[in-house]
Amino acid sequence: MKKVLVINSSARLLNSQSRQLAAVFIDHWKSIHSNPVISLRELGNAPVPHINEAWITAAAKPQAIRSEEEIAVLRTSDVFIAELRAADLIVLAAPMYNWSIPSTLKAYIDHIFRVNETWRLNPNDPQSYIGLLENKTLLLLLSRGSKGYEPGEPSEQLNFQNTYLKTVFNIMGINNIHVIAINGVSLGPRVLEQSTSAARQQLKAFIEKELE
Repeated sequence: MKKVLVINSSARLLNSQSRQLAAVFIDHWKSIHSNPVISLRELGNAPVPHINEAWITAAAKPQAIRSEEEIAVLRTSDVFIAELRAADLIVLAAPMYNWSIPSTLKAYIDHIFRVNETWRLNPNDPQSYIGLLENKTLLLLLSRGSKGYEPGEPSEQLNFQNTYLKTVFNIMGINNIHVIAINGVSLGPRVLEQSTSAARQQLKAFIEKELE
């Protein structure tokens, strides 16, 4: 059975559309698996330390020569990376903040985007990378206050949300990426209802396909 990691990053606990989509995923996944293996990682309302000079120095050293202090500095990063390695399916729920992602999610990405842990340089091409997170699926559950951010739409160039997330996880080796988004959260109840309904149907279809 696939091991699932669900990551929530919204600062909102109530009225968060991305969290609600994640909850729908968990409920539906549980309904069709007798003993589901689901791990949860909270980012939106949990302290995620920003990396600093001590972190960068420690991460650049081979593990065998790190001091006890350097090992401690990287402990949060090691936990995050271990969760990703253990998962077959990663479900990342994220709202669009200022056309991008929440700062806590960016801090999390800084912890997991580690050379020789989740990616390494390609020795044959210094301009390319080799991802070390293999055989995984990433499902992005996104929410946006307005509309028009999809490919070919008027505000496509302002979408630094899923374009950034897809790029970062691609470099880390995850190429099987699916995106389900709720657009128009702030455009009134009718638009929200239509977008939410469509997203939930896509989500259930994705889960059914994962069973094949």
